[in-house]
Amino acid sequence: MPKSLNKFDRAAQYKAKWSKCAEDNLLGRTIVGIRYLTDKETEAMDWGRSAIVLVLDDGTLIFPSMDDEGSGAGAIFGRSKDDKEFILPVI
Repeated sequence: MPKSLNKFDRAAQYKAKWSKCAEDNLLGRTIVGIRYLTDKETEAMDWGRSAIVLVLDDGTLIFPSMDDEGSGAGAIFGRSKDDKEFILPVI
């Protein structure tokens, strides 16, 4: 990314790049299963705790990390259609 861009332009470019990645991998997919990472999967990630997994119709697995580097399992926060907050915690 060119250094001549201001921080807002750089942020917009990053958002566009990663939005495209999300669209390419997620748009049109259907969640067909929900579970937590198995002990084997958690160990393979070198994590001490397990995160929720969304299983998509094409076999893609989505699970949260505590940061961009995959340092550990992460929680998911949400808001339901009736405006109630919920959390899917790390276990």
